[in-house]
Amino acid sequence: MEARSRGPSFLLFHLHIFALLRKQNWYEPRCRTYAKLLMMLGKCRQPEEASLLFEIMLSEGLKPTVDVFTALVSAYGQSGRLDQAFSTVEDMKSVVECKPDVYTYSILISCCAKFHRFDLIERVLVEMSYLGIQCNSVTYNSIIDGYGKAGMFEHMEKLLNGMIENGKCHPDVFTLNSFIGAYGNGVQIDKMEKWYDEFQLMGIMPDITTFNMMIKSYGKAGMYKKMKSVMDFMEKRFFTPTIITYNTVIEVFGKAGEIEKMNEHFLKMKHLGVKPNSRTYCSLVNAYSKALRIDKVDSIMRHVENSDVVLDTPFFNCIINAYGQAGDLKKMAELFMAMKERKCEPDTITFACMIQAYKTHGLTEAAQRLENIMISAKDNIGTELIGCYDG
Repeated sequence: MEARSRGPSFLLFHLHIFALLRKQNWYEPRCRTYAKLLMMLGKCRQPEEASLLFEIMLSEGLKPTVDVFTALVSAYGQSGRLDQAFSTVEDMKSVVECKPDVYTYSILISCCAKFHRFDLIERVLVEMSYLGIQCNSVTYNSIIDGYGKAGMFEHMEKLLNGMIENGKCHPDVFTLNSFIGAYGNGVQIDKMEKWYDEFQLMGIMPDITTFNMMIKSYGKAGMYKKMKSVMDFMEKRFFTPTIITYNTVIEVFGKAGEIEKMNEHFLKMKHLGVKPNSRTYCSLVNAYSKALRIDKVDSIMRHVENSDVVLDTPFFNCIINAYGQAGDLKKMAELFMAMKERKCEPDTITFACMIQAYKTHGLTEAAQRLENIMISAKDNIGTELIGCYDG
């Protein structure tokens, strides 16, 4: 699980431990440690804190490595600070033995694609060519995936042709999944099926991710028979459905209001020994809440409390929203307090759900208090990093 999904408390814990380590007499600063922390800050969308951590590293007399610089590029890029990401790449060029490599440029390209800055990608490719750095499959796949998510299907197909003509980089299952995901999300089912066949003709076989994407796409299009046919095909070819497979099916039926079918697959996954996780319960709660079945939400809560499932902030957001919409503000407040007991840090979605519920019921003072808490919570991460300077 990536750092971002674990929430701010996960990040604060590691920064706190790092601050304590720096105070020990035996502590030796290492670039590898800083690179890992920078990557974590990037995944948690904390570019300012990443910049501060980089300054702390320099203050310890460490010379940045390619990995450290690349992690900093990622931290800026993943938050959309592309100017700073490009500036960091320029800084790398002036440091001995720290020239940007294909991995650095691939991350930069991936960040540009994420924010649909395809104009900048061309600039990066020209620079790579000038420096004699060859694109690899990761580079091509990053751009293809970006085009697909932006709905730029013609560009995506054109780049695939360029990848094949290049001869040095070959399409792989990641390329296939980008195409399946792109056309599936765009509900262009005919195109999705066409490219599924095309990639097989190229000798590129699907994996479990491919099938999960197809199930989601068919579900989104309301094509439940085809969704079932994919699951049947998986069974025949000995692809074992994963938690992601079942979560996808449960989410599809839940969003469609097909409560009975959703329950059927939930029971099936448990019968087959696939353990439900936080996302499973989120889908169930959302569906029951939408169907005004708060009694079923109560049942889910009792089930979760008696299990060892690891709950996270998205689950609490989901359940808090359900009780808030049902007008059970007491239960909503109890769950908010339970988050801390479970070491789940509330985020902006948590506060937004509760503030909306309080405002809907005329409790403006309670809503204002929560808004003040939300503002003060944003300062915590910066405080932990500043603490790294002590000692």
